Amino acid sequence: MKRRDFIQRGSLASGLFMVPNFIKAFEGKVLGKTGFRKLVIVQLSGGNDGLNTIVPYTNDVYYNKRSKIAISPADVLRVNDTLGFHPGLLPMQRLYDKGYLSIINNVGYPNPSRSHFRSTDIWHTASDSDDYLTSGWVGRFIEQNAKKPFSAIEIDDSLSLMLKGKEMNGIATRNPKLLHNNMNTPYFNNLLKQQTDTHLSEHNLGYLYKTMIETKSSAKYIYETSKTATTKKEYPQNPFGKQLKTTASFINSGLETKVYYVAMGGFDTHANQNNAQARLLDVYAKAMEVFVNDLDDQGTLEDTLILTFSEFGRRVEQNAANGTDHGAANNVFVVGKNLKTPGFYNEPPNLTNLDTNKDLKYTVDFRSVYATILSKWLQVDHEGILAYKGEMLAFI
Repeated sequence: MKRRDFIQRGSLASGLFMVPNFIKAFEGKVLGKTGFRKLVIVQLSGGNDGLNTIVPYTNDVYYNKRSKIAISPADVLRVNDTLGFHPGLLPMQRLYDKGYLSIINNVGYPNPSRSHFRSTDIWHTASDSDDYLTSGWVGRFIEQNAKKPFSAIEIDDSLSLMLKGKEMNGIATRNPKLLHNNMNTPYFNNLLKQQTDTHLSEHNLGYLYKTMIETKSSAKYIYETSKTATTKKEYPQNPFGKQLKTTASFINSGLETKVYYVAMGGFDTHANQNNAQARLLDVYAKAMEVFVNDLDDQGTLEDTLILTFSEFGRRVEQNAANGTDHGAANNVFVVGKNLKTPGFYNEPPNLTNLDTNKDLKYTVDFRSVYATILSKWLQVDHEGILAYKGEMLAFI
């Protein structure tokens, strides 16, 4: 195997940026402070249009500003007298009706960035809009509380900033068997043997080799544990469905991972939005329903919380290409079995009181969502991870 192929397929490209604590193996059970509770984070990358996701179907401003792309009142999946789901979200409406979904409106942050890259970094690091951090909030969580790289897994081939800490990273893999096999190739073992033959102490081991050792141990643990889980559920045969199926196998096998991260792209709908968003929301909702039902049937949904966010919303007014441009505040979905506030957590967006860019104003800081999850769900000190001292929410 070529070195570049090994690095890409083994997800070590992300590990080159960390200096982890040296450990030999991960076979032991890891309970830590967070017990068996798990968090699944889903990002709708590209800036999903929240107004056409949760539709204010009685709001005249909505229809005046979106004469060609607004969802018709006849097509809205109504849940109360003013709001309803996009017609492609019927599976999410079923979760809503079961009390498994909480919708938080107007989520954002001060002085919002409308750059995909910058706003994603802000959401991943939990920083202020003018503060540039090099570690993610999940990365800081695992190195301060969980202490093991496999405590956070991204279902992808490379690791995002969210899962990178200051001295320890999470693990990225789409296929635990492939990751495990890659960690046991002759090329990889020869690299480790070369380092072992130098007889250096743990303290003097190069960070690349420490990363390789940790990745190999993590890969063995992830593969051997996750292969014990099976599912009878038929997941959609698309990349997002496959990612959630892998996540479910990790959770249902009892893998001691605290946080999982999955991203689904394509939501940058500047032109011809209606068809594109309808297709994307259909993919999202169908896979999510199978995933939630799979966990529920296996008895693991009780201890799993699922957060869906997008890096920003879209402009209130449609553009000339029958799409929407980058906006600010957006809605966030929280799925769980024992939510304190199922349904709509707060008031819908105000379409007449916009910011100076004619975007929706935020009323809920996204870091208050993170702080609530860390403190109330994962039961750790959120201030040491977020440096955030704002309000806590009551959705869990």
